[in-house]
Amino acid sequence: MTFAALADPTRRAILARLSSGAATVSELAEPFDMSMPAVSKHLKVLERAGLIGRGREAQWRPCRLEAEPMKEAVDWLETYRRFWEDSLDNLDAYLKELQTAAPGDEKPAVAPKRKR
Repeated sequence: MTFAALADPTRRAILARLSSGAATVSELAEPFDMSMPAVSKHLKVLERAGLIGRGREAQWRPCRLEAEPMKEAVDWLETYRRFWEDSLDNLDAYLKELQTAAPGDEKPAVAPKRKR
């Protein structure tokens, strides 16, 4: 649900604004050329994903950033970042080996395995 909520650029902009502090719905809606109900729908998506929370201050219901779901997403993505970096490092080493091989030398059929 976190990734679905982050997929929309309007919702990412709302989260960026909330990273500097709590804001009311009208403050969040100000930079966007859309109706208040449309902004409210974006806020509901963010709230269901656990990315924002809403408080109560008199008649105001300020929104605040809840960053924990984003940290969980980053931690999950980190595993794949390491995988791709290792894969690209292996490919780089293999390509360098191919480039330095003398003409007529037999070239390795598979990329060498790199120790982690």
